[in-house]
Amino acid sequence: MRFVLAIVAFVLAAVMIVLGIAQRTVFLEPASTSLSTTVTDDVRFAVIESSALTALPGSQTLTITGADTVFAAYGRSGDIKAWLADEPYADIRQVRNTARLSSKLTEVPPADETSTDVPAVAPEEKQSADPVGSDLWLQEFNGKGSLTTTVNVPDGIAVIVASDGTKPAPTEITLTWPIDNSTPMAGPLIAGGGVLAIIGLILYLWALIHLRRSHGPRRNLPRGPRMPRLPRVPRPKSIKASEITGPRRSITRKLIASVPVLLVTGLVLSGCSADFWPSSPATSDAATSATAAATDVPQAVKDVPPPAVTVPQLERIVRRIAVLSTDADAKLNGDALAARFTGPALEQRLANYKIRAAIADFPALPALPASPLTLTLPQQSSTWPRVVMTVIQNADDAAVAPTAIVLRQETPRSAYLIEYAVQLEAAAKVPDVAPATIGAPIIAPDSKLLLLPPGEVAAAYADILLQGDKSPSFALFEVKGDTFRTQVGLDKKNEKRAALPTTASIDFAAAVGAGSAVALATNDSGSIVAVSITETETVKPVDAGATVSPEGASKALSGVSATAKGIQSTYGDQLLFHVPAAGSSEKILLLGYAQGLISSTELP
Repeated sequence: MRFVLAIVAFVLAAVMIVLGIAQRTVFLEPASTSLSTTVTDDVRFAVIESSALTALPGSQTLTITGADTVFAAYGRSGDIKAWLADEPYADIRQVRNTARLSSKLTEVPPADETSTDVPAVAPEEKQSADPVGSDLWLQEFNGKGSLTTTVNVPDGIAVIVASDGTKPAPTEITLTWPIDNSTPMAGPLIAGGGVLAIIGLILYLWALIHLRRSHGPRRNLPRGPRMPRLPRVPRPKSIKASEITGPRRSITRKLIASVPVLLVTGLVLSGCSADFWPSSPATSDAATSATAAATDVPQAVKDVPPPAVTVPQLERIVRRIAVLSTDADAKLNGDALAARFTGPALEQRLANYKIRAAIADFPALPALPASPLTLTLPQQSSTWPRVVMTVIQNADDAAVAPTAIVLRQETPRSAYLIEYAVQLEAAAKVPDVAPATIGAPIIAPDSKLLLLPPGEVAAAYADILLQGDKSPSFALFEVKGDTFRTQVGLDKKNEKRAALPTTASIDFAAAVGAGSAVALATNDSGSIVAVSITETETVKPVDAGATVSPEGASKALSGVSATAKGIQSTYGDQLLFHVPAAGSSEKILLLGYAQGLISSTELP
């Protein structure tokens, strides 16, 4: 019976091990599935729609071939369509209710037939069709001859494919998704088979031992008639049983020696991969990586426009601008600077370049830090222009005041340009704002929902700089912590007037600057408002034959050493305020500022 049980155990062990191995070999399902399509139309761009990317669950591996240079980038579907504008492109999407991809030439319809799904785009001049480096992309990839990359994007995200924007787009596009081909029963079957093999071996040894014992001494038989004694013959030399059968333990040793082999084999086969064993979905690596990859992508919120940028997207943009501005500051290259600066920020920096070219030791403006972004507030917008505000801390020197910048993108193919760049006040507390994944709505310049409409903030503050506490707007603005007012306010202007020789006079004026008023909503129903002011100082001689001699920066910009007509110097002020909601007991608070001489000219 013991032999029968041992045989049964060996048979079951063999079946379980073979079945477990078969699950990982002959019965193993593919690890991925793919869908492919060919771009037959001679177009420069192809768009892989969201329906194609999410045709199957899991991360998407893109394989693109068919061009010397291959470019791909993913972004919001509406942003990609806006960037393409009137460019024809190959539309790649999933065929409804089938596991196939289609490629169809799509051309923008006439204006009265344009789909409302595509964001409105302001009229723009024909711009470069090279998609590389666009600020709209959440991530971009490049390759030579072919490109293979894995992304994990949710619904609403599309991929734009191109060569260099002038040559036809790559023709072969394949999407691959991973398939869960784990065999959670393979490990238990192989391990269980190994255990049964050991049990069978033990039963077999037990049966052998029992069989040996059953061949021992037997009881004596009844005596028969006594036979006559035969002659005694020489007694042969006794032979030990071990000399006939060998050592009794040899069989046992051989059998026992096979046990480690079975154990090692079972462990190697059953323990080499987590795919062999049951696992909880909560600990799946695929699920974890999918979640991590999706965090960079803006999620749609019902009835709320998406944020203009994501934090990683803005980090890349700021890094590019920081590198460009650092190089431009060192080389005094105004043309390069104009590629990323505009408005008051550009005007002040260009003037600084001109002054430094004439005065070698004149201080440069504070360098733009590249990181980290301590606050990011993008506008909620699907249209253009778009606005983003962010605060950047100097990673090299924590004592340096953080820099707040306001960026503007005029059209889908335009780059984000810095319109305002200010240093925050030491005592300024930036109000709470919405998370960057949600963004903030833009506040209209004439909004009556604030203590003062954004479009009137610059004029009101300019009047305070001229009249001090005599200004009708004085009570609206917080005095405490406003260091800019102490530097250029009425008291400082009176000091300049008193220090001027009696042979000359000085007049001060202030007006709203050329920069647009940018206002983004805060959580307290107020707004962060960026504005610009221009202040002018006009110095004239009052006696006949007297002259005025500008010095320093004023002399560098005007190119005049002495004049009998007079000099007018213009300063550009960039200002950042927190304007509370209408009816609030709080006052308008200056958060940061930047000032510099932007022009100096001889009076006509």
